[in-house]
Amino acid sequence: MVSSPWGYLILTADEESLISCTWTDMCHEEYCEECGKQSEYEQPECIKAAKQQLEEYFCGKRKTFDLPLRLCGTDFQTSVWRQLRLIPYGSTISYSYLASIIGNPKAARAVAQACHCNPFAVIIPCHRVIGSNGSLTGYAAGLKRKQGLLDIERG
Repeated sequence: MVSSPWGYLILTADEESLISCTWTDMCHEEYCEECGKQSEYEQPECIKAAKQQLEEYFCGKRKTFDLPLRLCGTDFQTSVWRQLRLIPYGSTISYSYLASIIGNPKAARAVAQACHCNPFAVIIPCHRVIGSNGSLTGYAAGLKRKQGLLDIERG
């Protein structure tokens, strides 16, 4: 579990790669009570690395993530997620533009759904995708978190 200015992120992994990084509205104590507390020495190295990199990101000291991710999704979803990783820190693009980039210019809604299903919050930056009119739209963890992440990136 990683603390952020907007709550906690839960990390799951196997021995080699991260499986997910998802927002939770549980507090740390509730999470430990429900899931049990895993001691540091039991955590895979990728969890330790993810915690460190996320903490650096939230402090404004990290712009990219270098973590082994296991992408489990449809071909379309994984193509969207891979493209999301190429959006520069502090930049935004629209869902329709992202659809065009992946070769499906009429698939803006499907792109939005793939963003919604993104298993790696923050690490795969779906928060950098906005409406074509520049408005903040659709973030699975809420617009407050989306705005906060963009604010970190814009300094």
